[in-house]
Amino acid sequence: MLGTFSPAVREWFASSFPAPTPPQIQGWPHIAAGDHTLICSPTGSGKTLAAFLASIDRLVTSPRPEERTHRTRVLYISPLRALAFDIEKNLRAPLIGIQLAAERIGERFTAPAVAMRTGDTPSNDRQKLIRRPPDLLITTPESLYLMLTSAAGETLRGVETVIIDEIHAMATTKRGAHLALSLERLEELTDRPPQRIGLSATQRPLEETARFLGGYTIADTPRTVRIVDTGTSKQLQVEVVVPVEDMGSPGDAAAPIGQPGSGERRSSIWPSIYPRVLELVLSHRSTIIFCNARRAAERLAAKLNELAEQQGIGVDPDTGLMTEDLVKAHHGSIAREQRVVIEDQLKRGVLRGIVATSSLELGIDMGAVDLVIQVESPGAVSRGLQRIGRSGHSVGQPSKGSIFPKHRGDLIEAAVVARRMIDGEIEHSRYLRNPLDVLAQQIVAHTAATGDVTVSELAALVRRSANFHDLTDELLANVLDLLAGRYPSEEFSELRPRIVWDRVNDIVRARDGSKRLAVTSGGTIPDRGLFGVFLPDGTRVGELDEEMVYESRPGENFILGASTWRIEDISYERVTVTPAPGQPGKMPFWHGDRPGRPLELGRALGAFIREIRAMPEQQANKRLMDHYALDAFAAGNVVQYLGEQAEATGVVPDDRTIVVERFRDEIGDWRVCVLSPFGTPVHAPWAMAIERRLIDRYDLPVETMWGDDGIVIRLPESADALDIDVFLIDPADIDELVVSSLPQTSLFAARFRECAGRALLLPRRRPDKRTPLWQQRQRAADLLAVASKYPTFPILLETSRECLQDVFDVPALREVLGQLQSRQLRLVQVDTAASSPMASSLLFNWIAQYMYEGDAPLAERRAAALSLDRDLLRELLGAEELRELLDPGVLADVELELQCLTDGRRARSGDELHDVLRKVGDLTAADVDLRCEAASGAEWLTSLLTGRRAIEIGIGDDVRFAAAEDAARYRDALGCSLPLGLPIAFTEPVVRPLEELVGRYARTHGPFLAADVARRLGAPIERIEGAIAALVNDDRVVLGEFRPDGVQREWCDVDVLRQLRRRSLAVLRKEVEPVEQEALARFVPAWHGIPAQRRGVDSLVETIGMLAGAPIVASTLERDVLPSRIVAYRPATLDEMCTSGQVVWVGVGSIGAGDGRIRLCFADQLALLAPGWDQAEAPDNTIHHALRAHLASRGASFWGQLREAAPDATDAELLVALWDLVWSGEVTNDSLAPLRALLAGGGVVLKRAPKRSGGRPRPARLTRLGPPAAAGRWSLVQPLLEPTPTPTEAAHAQALQLLERYGVVTRETVLAEGVLGGYASVYGVMKVLEERGRVRRGYFVTGLGAAQFALPGAVDRLRSARDAVDADISPDRVPPPIVLAATDPAQPFGATLAWPVTAGRPARTATSLVVIRQGRALAWFDRRGHHLVMFPAGADDTTWALALADLVRTGRERSIEVRKVDGGEIPEAVARVLRMSGFADGYRGLVLRA
Repeated sequence: MLGTFSPAVREWFASSFPAPTPPQIQGWPHIAAGDHTLICSPTGSGKTLAAFLASIDRLVTSPRPEERTHRTRVLYISPLRALAFDIEKNLRAPLIGIQLAAERIGERFTAPAVAMRTGDTPSNDRQKLIRRPPDLLITTPESLYLMLTSAAGETLRGVETVIIDEIHAMATTKRGAHLALSLERLEELTDRPPQRIGLSATQRPLEETARFLGGYTIADTPRTVRIVDTGTSKQLQVEVVVPVEDMGSPGDAAAPIGQPGSGERRSSIWPSIYPRVLELVLSHRSTIIFCNARRAAERLAAKLNELAEQQGIGVDPDTGLMTEDLVKAHHGSIAREQRVVIEDQLKRGVLRGIVATSSLELGIDMGAVDLVIQVESPGAVSRGLQRIGRSGHSVGQPSKGSIFPKHRGDLIEAAVVARRMIDGEIEHSRYLRNPLDVLAQQIVAHTAATGDVTVSELAALVRRSANFHDLTDELLANVLDLLAGRYPSEEFSELRPRIVWDRVNDIVRARDGSKRLAVTSGGTIPDRGLFGVFLPDGTRVGELDEEMVYESRPGENFILGASTWRIEDISYERVTVTPAPGQPGKMPFWHGDRPGRPLELGRALGAFIREIRAMPEQQANKRLMDHYALDAFAAGNVVQYLGEQAEATGVVPDDRTIVVERFRDEIGDWRVCVLSPFGTPVHAPWAMAIERRLIDRYDLPVETMWGDDGIVIRLPESADALDIDVFLIDPADIDELVVSSLPQTSLFAARFRECAGRALLLPRRRPDKRTPLWQQRQRAADLLAVASKYPTFPILLETSRECLQDVFDVPALREVLGQLQSRQLRLVQVDTAASSPMASSLLFNWIAQYMYEGDAPLAERRAAALSLDRDLLRELLGAEELRELLDPGVLADVELELQCLTDGRRARSGDELHDVLRKVGDLTAADVDLRCEAASGAEWLTSLLTGRRAIEIGIGDDVRFAAAEDAARYRDALGCSLPLGLPIAFTEPVVRPLEELVGRYARTHGPFLAADVARRLGAPIERIEGAIAALVNDDRVVLGEFRPDGVQREWCDVDVLRQLRRRSLAVLRKEVEPVEQEALARFVPAWHGIPAQRRGVDSLVETIGMLAGAPIVASTLERDVLPSRIVAYRPATLDEMCTSGQVVWVGVGSIGAGDGRIRLCFADQLALLAPGWDQAEAPDNTIHHALRAHLASRGASFWGQLREAAPDATDAELLVALWDLVWSGEVTNDSLAPLRALLAGGGVVLKRAPKRSGGRPRPARLTRLGPPAAAGRWSLVQPLLEPTPTPTEAAHAQALQLLERYGVVTRETVLAEGVLGGYASVYGVMKVLEERGRVRRGYFVTGLGAAQFALPGAVDRLRSARDAVDADISPDRVPPPIVLAATDPAQPFGATLAWPVTAGRPARTATSLVVIRQGRALAWFDRRGHHLVMFPAGADDTTWALALADLVRTGRERSIEVRKVDGGEIPEAVARVLRMSGFADGYRGLVLRA
């Protein structure tokens, strides 16, 4: 057998191995003969050497070719970068051994150069590989694609052999279809077709894999592939282990799963699994533990290390800390460098085990692994064989594995998989047929690399690959149409052409930039928007799911690779971490799909259940342990589980029985569980069809969820009877039902995004930057909205094909439905009081699905804080009037850009001129010249006309040129005659041609009139107006006042208007340089008209309009707030307005017994503003209820009438209860007189009622009128709050009122006012007001929140307050200080602005005042506490003392006494200033009296 090899190779092999293995014996003759060969043999049987040895022999015995392009002769393709790294390392031993053998026997030896190129290879190393290509190149499918598309492809011309390892991992995926086309592209490049060798450990049927490997010849016949099948059987020692006697109740702390009273109670089985797994790890030299999810791997690794530490394993006795982890996690989200280190640690014995996912599933040599533990059923026999095969990797060694199921349903599947692994019954697989997204990507890449290609040559290349052998001309033409720009790119920019298709000569070529696009956005692995995790020095640690990063913050710890990391920084595209050993950390999570159970495994599982159920318990236990490799606990759990299910439903689902179980859930709705073993690929489309049928037939709202073990349907309570025919769907109808339901599913949207990405329709903006997943979803949704208008859009077809063929198994469902129809399968319907064990398991998955589906990331939850009714808001704001907002310069710039008349937008080639014609529309020759960078416009236009890519048409008196794709539009809309020889695709009738032309005009112009379009298109204005009306109905154009110099209302495209707004607002924001906070403190009092300059009723109306809804301390209203704004304020004027019903006052809570806060409001504003106010807790006792009931039934009442509501209560009790209702905002009065009486009388206190004396009351007592604090007419506030406004109306009113009150609104302003919902409640309205030009947004005041909004007039006034008057230059112009109540809305300190630094403790209390001069706070004084607080500015400017003294001299205060300063004694400097202002020394301090 070794005779075909050179002496040195024979010598090395004989000294290294006792004999060739079966795959080597059978494979070498075919490989030596140059035949394409597929070798299928178990893991560790030497098949890799069987493939390599012949190639190595040729390399070491033949001279290296001189030509650089022919030096690489062997290409090894691995599906995993780690596997490629492993192969490169393992090739060193045979090469060195053969070299030494050659030296011993005196043979000539040429040392071959071996190199590796993967996605991790640095760019400088890639350049070296191009300059000095290796003899043997190890690469991945993606890197091969990149090489073929770039200049590196030249180095592959001499490839003679292509070895594809682990071919089964790719054959059934889009990655395999992508590789198949790359192999055909490679064959186009090489001098002669390379020999193909495929290696597989687990695959059936091999004929299908061989066809995938070989493909077809030019003569349309299958290439001959020799199949070497040495069987999948390798000695297996598999055991299914359950560590608890009853998996239904594994622990003491039980919690019900499913329905209350179901009888099935469970707690976690994990605490029982961890010790058993640890025990197995410690009893073996080297262990790999496989999990089915990355999060589970991280959790298990952490728990095993924690348990080992508790047992003192690996713990330093001196420090008590672990010196080394016992195990580490290993999965694809850990950086390759980290994974290599972890793998090496296991091989060297530093680690006792690795907890891995599929990252170690394929043929990576992990050295002397003597045990594999699989936690949870592997889900497929092939996957189980791959994983268990990692142990005993050497030739002749048995593979030993233990499977730990997670729950009883998982145990059933694990038992079946274990038996089928022992028997070698691998699932059948099938390579994909015609994945159009992969085809689109490879066509762009191939044409970019090779230049002009005829369509027939392209079709021949594509059809040589097995995946596309049956591709029809129609499908190919559809894909070429997509890539050539047949679909309108103005609706979605990434639909722009990638190739040029000369339909006359049937030649395809790539456009400029296509090669870069194919290189930067190529491949088939979906972009999940993962964040890279890096150390500060740039070393990559791994990657995290986007949603997990959104929910994380710097300073938090998390676990990755069983190591703890602290987050130091989170940027747009990376997470920077530092090690945090020994610290607790949260578990990361990743979202991923798990393939469903295949039908054949489902049938086997059903047959297993039927077999066990037919046996007596003792016999069943023996059968399970002897034949299915279950331990005693596992066998007992299977029998008990099936017994409990039979007891609950009377029948158990199996391969011949489907059970439909119905019961009520906790809220009384019906739950229907279809219990079936046939797997998700069958259940998912069946559930969609059932849901559609229920909605169509009964008009019932239903929810469905599916899994491997059945379907859950939730029906409303009213659906008492459910016809079993709903489930018995005719197999002939199932395709239509599923296809019609599919586009409405989230699955379709997700798959469409991935397919569009593969087809290069969602290219990466920056190849070196991550694209957030939410951004990808948004772009995909925009594309889907456009694509859905075109039924033949290739990516829609591909998404449907992928869902129906790759995700779902509709043919298998059709087979199941046919068996139900023919009664080979029976459907049994049962009603149960509570969920059965199998139904409970399904329901747990239902709960988990909805629990996580609704758990939006923190960023998304915040973004959704306010949901406005945009249509209603548009009505509230009125028509678009943006003449003041839109900047003339911006408008001019945008119009030039839209018309491609600016630098960077003009055409630089014939292809780009074609793009200009597609975008702008018809142009004259002069127009074309203006839109070309060079003087080559005429030449390019001639080339386009000659190639039938552009046409000449007549519109009015002009000769114009248009893109050939628009020929039918101009013919059908304007009657233009078309030149002969145009492709049929360009002359097919268009549905709404004039609307499309008018829509394009709108998209490429600023605001326009209908007459402008009529002139341009030479059409009657009536037709143009009709087309515009249709565009309005589609929300594509709007009418408004837009042009700054316009006099009529214009039309504008909505996207153009959005761009004009955005850029105009940016210009406005740049104009406003932020002012200092002192300027805001000068501006706000002036905005409120302080100091007072107005008088009379009109000034009071203005003031109330500004203060409407603001909480004001009642005692300051007529003492401080109104007098500071109105000259000679008269309380009677306010009473008149209240009595007439124009103004309403509402309580906002009491302050002690004698004061409180109130809100003044115009009556017609109250209902709109009240939803934004925080509601006080309603008082709740008998008298309160009696008063409410009386006012609700009798209406407005005086005190005497209120007495009737609670005859048993004293006057004092009734008065207290009445004011409780006032302060809670429930009751108001038509005058402020009782409020003044309350404030003057020291409050409402509950006193013991005096004994009534006999006889008649004296007239002076006026007992019937009641106490002064109860005077006037009282009424409920609630009727004034109706009709209740919508949330949008309320938010709109609140936002306008805040702008009216403050002029400039910041986050701090809103928070200080206590608006319900905070800043988020008004932010959305503010943004829309900005878009309408009603407010401006910018950074107006330094040091405050970035998102600030202001009325345009307020901005100008704020800027005018930028500079204070210089007292040294103009002392006469310096305004005097103003004294404001600390709680006055015009007093910004302690609210919008922070208090100046001081030793005292100022606060916005009810009795305190603030002295402000030129925006600087000088002093704070509390009238009740006689406490003065000095601010730094008050030390230099002593006018604060005169301002306080003026309060007494003007009659605002009777006296002012200062007893403390900054919480202590009065300093002499302050006392001196006070004395100079008229204060005199008193008993406790300094005092000034009137």
